[in-house]
Amino acid sequence: MVTQAARAMWERFEPVHDLVYFAPEARRAADGLGMRGFWMGYFALRAAPLGPVPAPVVTACFYVFHPDRVARALPDAWQYAAPDDVLDARESAMDAAMTRLFGPDAVSSARMTEAADLAWRAAEAADTAGRPLAAANQAIDRPRQSCARLWQALTTLREHRGDGHVATLVGHGVAPVAAMVLKAAAGESDAALLREGRKWDQADWRAAEKKLRERGWLDEDGGLTPAGVAGRAAIEAQTDALAEGPWRTLGQEDTARLADLLDPLAATIRDSDLLPAGNPVGVTGAGKGV
Repeated sequence: MVTQAARAMWERFEPVHDLVYFAPEARRAADGLGMRGFWMGYFALRAAPLGPVPAPVVTACFYVFHPDRVARALPDAWQYAAPDDVLDARESAMDAAMTRLFGPDAVSSARMTEAADLAWRAAEAADTAGRPLAAANQAIDRPRQSCARLWQALTTLREHRGDGHVATLVGHGVAPVAAMVLKAAAGESDAALLREGRKWDQADWRAAEKKLRERGWLDEDGGLTPAGVAGRAAIEAQTDALAEGPWRTLGQEDTARLADLLDPLAATIRDSDLLPAGNPVGVTGAGKGV
């Protein structure tokens, strides 16, 4: 099924995208632009495709962050560097990070070029109607270097999936903090890591838990009830269905080929210990079939 491919491909491309958050090259790039601390760099590097937008726009697009967390970074970040300069620094940082992790021979190989071109075709095919982060990334010019092109294409696909996930959460009446409570209750991420990283306090978290218990999705011990398991499964299934378009267009054979090309890259990143313990994005590494 295509929706199975959508989930399996996400497990492969999410680790590559995540280099922009956790690779030291990304932090050095942000620091070199004058960004003040990790979070200003995070928001600037991820939001730059949108242009110099104010904090409420980014809060809406990213969904799960407390408005105060975003407002401490934006729009101040744009006083240190214009979005176009941030995008240039981001591309250079990803090129450097991938070269270090995969090796110069790998990033200049025919396999890397093939992966980049397949991913770019999939990203170009993504329907970005109602998906602002995907549309902004899709509009970025095609990078010349293969590894940077691969990273940008996978980032477009990642934000395409994320935009669809946010729409699904809204449609199911799951607010930002509740979405994180459900992820933690499902065992995909660490609750404290999610809450503290996104700057929600204990009262916000407890209020979200209370609403989910009243809905019948969370039990008194903080675990998912059968209704909660079913509700979250429906959200994940719809997210996968909304992410199927690029893979349907790319076709089963080319999607499977791209999966094979991404497998060693994702494994290298997972084995590098760059991704933090507690797994804020929920990647399991279990997705195999396409």
